[in-house]
Amino acid sequence: MLVVQGSSTTAVVRGTTGEPVILLSEELHECSTASALADVMNMALAVLDREEMAALRGCLTALRCGEQLSRRRMEINGSVLTIYRR
Repeated sequence: MLVVQGSSTTAVVRGTTGEPVILLSEELHECSTASALADVMNMALAVLDREEMAALRGCLTALRCGEQLSRRRMEINGSVLTIYRR
């Protein structure tokens, strides 16, 4: 599962290999409000299965709590993306 922070929109999609990709347009502290999390989880329900939903919950919880996940940063056309892999 990849979580990409800094994208221009929030979305839940599958990559070319079928791996879930969660795009977050907000900073993690902004994404941690109850309504923002509910929005992401509702989008995810349309794409992810039960195990993937549990993994997403765990990943978002870990990120909000400051746990260190595998992380990579890149800049594309002036936008900085942070990519977390779990």
